[in-house]
Amino acid sequence: MPLSDEEARLLHQLEQSLAAEDPDFASTLRGSKFMARNRRVAVLSALGFIAGLVVMFSGAVSKMTWLGVIGFLLMVGTAFLFSQAWKRGIGGREDETAAPSGPRQRQQKPSGSFVDRMEERWQRRRDGDGI
Repeated sequence: MPLSDEEARLLHQLEQSLAAEDPDFASTLRGSKFMARNRRVAVLSALGFIAGLVVMFSGAVSKMTWLGVIGFLLMVGTAFLFSQAWKRGIGGREDETAAPSGPRQRQQKPSGSFVDRMEERWQRRRDGDGI
């Protein structure tokens, strides 16, 4: 049963007040929905990849080239979807789920080249600050 206009307005106000009072908690809640969606896309694309593999081999065994091509295209498409879901994050990473410790509340996304980031990590390890 859909929400009435009044209920939808109240829910929207509650969401806004939550975001104003505790933005970290609100972003965590929003992020969990996206991670769940990405996990679902990753699982479905893995199943689609396996189905494409079966279709491709079926086309090869039955000597229907067009069926093999369709299977291959299905494999490529689902591999692309999986890689996109993986890039966006499918959850389970400790650095996002763990509570921040110490005076640093939030780490900025590293910028610069790969070598600069590795050098910065090495310096932090040498200083005993950890990763």
